[in-house]
Amino acid sequence: MTGSIDRILTTHVGSLPRSQAVTEVLFAREREESRDSARDDAVITAAVAEVVRRQVEVGIDLVSDGEMSKISYATYIARRLSGFDGDTPREPGQDLVEFPGLLRKLAERGSTAKYRRPRCVGPVSVKDPRPLEVDIANLSAAAAAAHPAGAFMNAASPGVVALFQPNDFYRTQDEYLEALAAALTAEYEAIVRAGIILQIDAPDLAMGRGV
Repeated sequence: MTGSIDRILTTHVGSLPRSQAVTEVLFAREREESRDSARDDAVITAAVAEVVRRQVEVGIDLVSDGEMSKISYATYIARRLSGFDGDTPREPGQDLVEFPGLLRKLAERGSTAKYRRPRCVGPVSVKDPRPLEVDIANLSAAAAAAHPAGAFMNAASPGVVALFQPNDFYRTQDEYLEALAAALTAEYEAIVRAGIILQIDAPDLAMGRGV
């Protein structure tokens, strides 16, 4: 990781706003629509190049790909790991439960999430390494062109995957977490091998109450 003795290097959380074109690609993939995959890949590649360029332009030192290829920071793994299918009903937060009028307005405006949260229904293992390989290639190429001080990539923690995608297969939650950790290790190691800083998203430490 690049360091500095002159100032604190600037960075951010990782996820950045997607364009309408990127959003359309992500939801089409979520619905498994038949589309021109090469064209969709080109949309994501161009979006990563642009978002990295803009980060450097505004003075961000350690940049990310903005998670352009990921429909969410936890459920994206369903395209990469086996064992996930279906959907999980969403429970609104307590603040929205106490103000049902606001919850209804958010739903009417389309502000509630539309993507699936599949459940674990089988053994978890690496299913398709290509999405990660493409992510690494896109960020590496964008960084080579824009010359940031460094680049990082987000990856979900086992806990946050388990929190958003409940276990219907493994005998215990610990067994589920162990299987997730083993499968996700391949993603973590590939990111590091590529010379990219690994940022593990682990909001489950606060959200999951020990999950």
